[in-house]
Amino acid sequence: MTKRKILTKSVRRRLVSLFSSAIIVIGLSILGAWAYQLHISSVDKVTIEQAQPNTALAELSKLPVKERETGDDYERSLFSSSWASWRDCNVRQKILNRDIQNAKLGANGCTVIGGTLNDPYSGQTIELTTKSAVSSKVQIDHVVALSNAWQTGARYLTADERKQLANDDLELIAVSSSANQDKSDGDASEWLPDNQAFRCPYIARQIAVKLKYSLWVTPAEKSAMINVLQDCPNEPLPAQ
Repeated sequence: MTKRKILTKSVRRRLVSLFSSAIIVIGLSILGAWAYQLHISSVDKVTIEQAQPNTALAELSKLPVKERETGDDYERSLFSSSWASWRDCNVRQKILNRDIQNAKLGANGCTVIGGTLNDPYSGQTIELTTKSAVSSKVQIDHVVALSNAWQTGARYLTADERKQLANDDLELIAVSSSANQDKSDGDASEWLPDNQAFRCPYIARQIAVKLKYSLWVTPAEKSAMINVLQDCPNEPLPAQ
């Protein structure tokens, strides 16, 4: 046997060995990735099943899961075109009275003209020294954006029920104007507060609103909610 043939056989054996090793490595990588995903899914499922009753994580399992319907026909007026009345003011002032610290009130006894907002979304403290500052720096957020609500079941509510949703204390929170605009109509899979300490209460509140008004969550939204609540499995639903 010539030296050339010996070398050829040696090269072939080496190539076969390298090819076999590569196949094994690729196979193990695929198997490992599959096992990891299976583990993550199992953790999610077990976490929900083992959640304590009345926690946000346990209540999340009661929400139907399906994709959004169209939002092309959404209009703010579908939830009433203005705030409901409250005392001599409206519901916006009601929420400002609740959420602004050391609130200063106008002559009517309900219009907030100053105070301090501890913005739950950004974690920042915003001093409000004038009525115009309150108007420009503070907005009332619908925790479940009304556009999102429309696309996840609110279209099937009556007009009165939609008006109630849009003016419900549970659904409303005073936040900085910039944070509210940043959120827009995003759900939990698209936007979360920068203030991580408020993410668990925020998600719990969204779940409570969706349960109260028979709304659903999308698969991506539910996954995002689970990811947040795994850090706080005992987070309670807010009082309604």
